[in-house]
Amino acid sequence: MLVSAAWIGPAILGGLDVIVQQRIYGDGPVPIRAVVFVTGDWLLYGLLTPAVFAIARRWPLARPHLASRAVLHLLFALLFCAAWAGSGTVLKALVDPRGLMSSGGVAVYLVSWVFITLPFGVAVYLAVVGIEHAIRYFDEIREREIQLARLSQQLSGARFEALQAQLNPHFLFNTLNTVAVLVRDGDKTAARIVEQLSDVLRRTLTRHRTPEVTLAEELDLARQYLAIEQARFSDRLRPVFDVDERLLSAAVPGFALQHLIENAIRHGIARRADAGRVEVSARRVTGQGRDRDLLELSVADDGPGIDPAIASAPGHGIENTRERLRALYGDRASLEVARGLVGATTGTVATLRLPYHEMVLESDRDAR
Repeated sequence: MLVSAAWIGPAILGGLDVIVQQRIYGDGPVPIRAVVFVTGDWLLYGLLTPAVFAIARRWPLARPHLASRAVLHLLFALLFCAAWAGSGTVLKALVDPRGLMSSGGVAVYLVSWVFITLPFGVAVYLAVVGIEHAIRYFDEIREREIQLARLSQQLSGARFEALQAQLNPHFLFNTLNTVAVLVRDGDKTAARIVEQLSDVLRRTLTRHRTPEVTLAEELDLARQYLAIEQARFSDRLRPVFDVDERLLSAAVPGFALQHLIENAIRHGIARRADAGRVEVSARRVTGQGRDRDLLELSVADDGPGIDPAIASAPGHGIENTRERLRALYGDRASLEVARGLVGATTGTVATLRLPYHEMVLESDRDAR
């Protein structure tokens, strides 16, 4: 370990100090035994350093256990002072046994050496703990920057995929054909559909570049998208929303819900000859243990269903969403695709679970 090897520097300087002090104040030859002892004593703490790193990694000084961890590390500091003094006593017995005996024996020398090393030893222990924390925080910051860069790239890809889905010729052709039919029939809803299409494209293009948005923003985009698809499918599409208003400020990955709804229409409703429904629900799941406060989003349809194995294929929108979840939340989030809508023998349900936390709603930002 590099930090352990760094003790070679103080060891060399300590031995040099003994030589220089002897030259300045002494008349006799340089005490080789003293040089070896001082040099070896510094190297002993280099051997103890990996253990200090392991303890600092196991019990880091971090909230919410900051006070208890500080007390714990103070006790470890005293323990390591005793270990340093004990190993130094053994080294003294090996290098300079006469000097050890002239100091009053092993017991007296050990107690004396413990109190000599106590102030400096505690400071050295805390300094090593600080170095471990600094190295770990630097690694975490670097990993976070890598993840943010990856998320930025994935978000750009998600925005492109969403825009591509809304701009692909088939989508536009069907939407404009629906508008043409309504205009020919004198239906005033044609203007509303054009406005909704414009709003969907505007939201996709102008959404702020962050990996997460509020559930309210994601639902607004989903409702606009479903309104256009309802015009295409007429009475064949029946969207249902079951969302608690208290969850609207919850943070969700941008475009994740819209992609699930798009899959439900493409692989469910579009393959039905009769009417079908798409159910969008959101609920907060709480429990015991770490990361048990979850937001659960589900999109279900009663179409013929999609094979979960196909949905998990590389390059599929579902698998791309899973990659974004892993980058954002690690193993704390999941996306499952299963056959069967509740109460039906066919259909598909996609369930997205992620750690629950809140963001400021756009209306609240505007009010401020």
